[in-house]
Amino acid sequence: MLHFVVEITYTAPLAEIDRVLPAHRSFLQTGYDRGWLLASGPQSPRTGGIIIARAPSRAELEAFFRDDPYQQAQAASYRFVEFNPVKRQPLLETWVTGA
Repeated sequence: MLHFVVEITYTAPLAEIDRVLPAHRSFLQTGYDRGWLLASGPQSPRTGGIIIARAPSRAELEAFFRDDPYQQAQAASYRFVEFNPVKRQPLLETWVTGA
């Protein structure tokens, strides 16, 4: 598995973001259930969000996020940054290595 920081930047007013937020969080749960997402939440100030993710490939992760309600509503843009978590807390070992 490859590891990523996904940066979401809102491109719509917060009223639109708030309207889509429940569906977005429900969508994210499918990523958690799949084992692809480790953590997610809004930035402060609230200009977007950050997600720590893993996936077999960047293309598969990008394809997954095309189904995000924010994307469907054209309310956000996405930046995918691949990284190699060589240093980590022991509690992350299983998630990072897939063991």
